[in-house]
Amino acid sequence: MSKVLFLDIDGVLNSNLENDSHQTEISDGTLIDEEKVKLLALLVRETDSEIILHSGWRFWFDSELKPLCTQANKLVELLSKQNISISGITPDLTTEEIRKTRKFSLVKADEILLWMKMHNGVTNWVVLDDLDLHNDQIKRHQVKTDPVKGLTLENVKQAVKILSALHSVSQSDL
Repeated sequence: MSKVLFLDIDGVLNSNLENDSHQTEISDGTLIDEEKVKLLALLVRETDSEIILHSGWRFWFDSELKPLCTQANKLVELLSKQNISISGITPDLTTEEIRKTRKFSLVKADEILLWMKMHNGVTNWVVLDDLDLHNDQIKRHQVKTDPVKGLTLENVKQAVKILSALHSVSQSDL
């Protein structure tokens, strides 16, 4: 594993955008926008990267990455349709208070950095998330999506640039 894409779901593969084909908010946790999955697949193929789920959706998978609910199953199906899959998930550093207040962005950066420390061989990485993750190191690797639009072609181009950068990760980066 050399290139890693840390993937959030809500605000990335779905959005708050309502239009003719999306009569309800698709960020309600039940729908994934297939067009966003196609863009994700383009990014994965273009960069030969592995997907690591760092979204709250990771709790909808068991330790073997098998879906535990309808939403997770639908996600796996849509990814599979594009010949891509989730390779892993970040560790859980949330507290009861964070879960109650839904302020997951406070620990997401630490979860990503911990995952990086636990896995050798990562040369380049990118984070796709619509939230500010409160960490300067993460910020340099983050493509921040607009939660109203979700993943766009411009986001994909920005992520390709980050994943194709010539510098590689060193232990001092972690």
